[in-house]
Amino acid sequence: MGSLAVCLSRCHRLLPLSAHLSRLVRVSKQASRPVSFGCSQISCHRAGSSLHLRPAPSPSPLRFRSNGPTPCLQISPRTSSPLQPGAVHSRGGQQLHTSAPRRALYGPLLWLVLKPLQKLLAIILGRSIRKWWASLPANRRQLMNEWVWRRRWHLAAGAGVAMVIAALLLLTHLDESPVTGRIRLLVFSRENYMELAALTSEAYMQEFAELLLPVTDPRHKVVERVVQHLAQRNKDIPEVSDVTWSVHVVQSPNVNAFVLPNGKVFMFTGMLDTVVDVHQLTIVLGHEMAHALLGHSAEQASLSHVVDLLSLILLTAIWAVCPRDSLALLGQWVQDKLTQLIFSRPFSRKLEAEADKVGLQLAAKACADVRAGPVFWQQMEIRDQLTGEPTFPEWLSTHPSHRNRVTLMDSLIPEALELRESCVCPALPDTDPRAVFSKSVQVLLKNAKDRERGPEGASKTRLPHSPASLPPALPAALLPQTAPLPSPSVDQQSKGAVPVVASETLAAPVPAPDRPQDGLQIS
Repeated sequence: MGSLAVCLSRCHRLLPLSAHLSRLVRVSKQASRPVSFGCSQISCHRAGSSLHLRPAPSPSPLRFRSNGPTPCLQISPRTSSPLQPGAVHSRGGQQLHTSAPRRALYGPLLWLVLKPLQKLLAIILGRSIRKWWASLPANRRQLMNEWVWRRRWHLAAGAGVAMVIAALLLLTHLDESPVTGRIRLLVFSRENYMELAALTSEAYMQEFAELLLPVTDPRHKVVERVVQHLAQRNKDIPEVSDVTWSVHVVQSPNVNAFVLPNGKVFMFTGMLDTVVDVHQLTIVLGHEMAHALLGHSAEQASLSHVVDLLSLILLTAIWAVCPRDSLALLGQWVQDKLTQLIFSRPFSRKLEAEADKVGLQLAAKACADVRAGPVFWQQMEIRDQLTGEPTFPEWLSTHPSHRNRVTLMDSLIPEALELRESCVCPALPDTDPRAVFSKSVQVLLKNAKDRERGPEGASKTRLPHSPASLPPALPAALLPQTAPLPSPSVDQQSKGAVPVVASETLAAPVPAPDRPQDGLQIS
């Protein structure tokens, strides 16, 4: 606000506002561009003593509006963003390039560079203190002990003042999480971390350059449609509407997907082979988009930064007190493990649970069948058991266990169904996917027991048409028993016929079980 006022005051001293407007009008006429009044890209309004800049839907080549003393000016159809290169303005056939600001990037980059050196400096300091203390004669040690004992209250008061100052600094960096309203600690601002996310996305694009599917690939089209549908149906959330979402599908068997804070969606084909219909795909993408809009990466980095700073004090004390380097190394290892078990991993599980909840809400507003969420995690649990994936206790993991995620989602289903109904979505089928999956598992177990008895006692019970009864190589988002994801109009008041989000491309017929599938088949 202050910098904006200074900029406006300087412009006013150099040239009157009317002269600025006349000059811009002449420039526009020379470039054969229309001049209109009103602001489409940026709308300015006053609220008390603050100035708000909000994006508006329709672009315009050159628009400005004067509302009292507050001018509103837009000279380019697209505004420059810190995540993108500067805009290119044309005048009389010449191109003028502006560069994006990079000053906000220095803080996170400096932290990333200095973070690996922090432990090394703490180790050197602690080891130096130990050697200095060992080199002192006995009488000097006695004098130092007596001096510390006489001034113990002064030292305690100094430590208390330092703790109060640190607490006040942390209180000034508290922030309210969007959607949930939870109070959290953010050392880095959203702008700083978005700059860092831009660099991270560039690194991922280079890493996956040879593995990215073309945009014409049917699997890419499916993910693109679901992401854009989620963004459209949740555009009332500023953190969703202010981001440009882009999809990148990576050809890899890894069962993984992630979304960067700047809206870059990375989906692995291994995850596409794991989900069985478009509803599960919507819930998975909603979970990952929830991480991005809630700013979990910045929050996790902030906690890590604070914990690392506090750990440096303990690390210095360990290397100063331990008589040998081997014992100091052991103490450092124990400290690292305790820090992970007490702070990092429980906090990560908390953020995952929050993303599950918010992601389910995003999927509900997108009219997905939210009952497919628990089914997906049940499938993941069975898949891990069949593939022999090692299982660890939840307190050793950064993610909740599949079973606990099923329990959490089951408890959130009623609320999600109410939210879905309030969004004027079409009615769901009476068949609950959870009941179908449970019945399918029971039939599979019964058939497995019959096969163990031999061919004479083998049962010929057929599985119900469900995700569990289909071949494991069946590609994603294609099951005929589940209707394509609906996309009702927000203004629709009736529950009649509603257009679907996926066109006929998402409703391709499921091939016969005896036909192998190498990828997503779109008709």
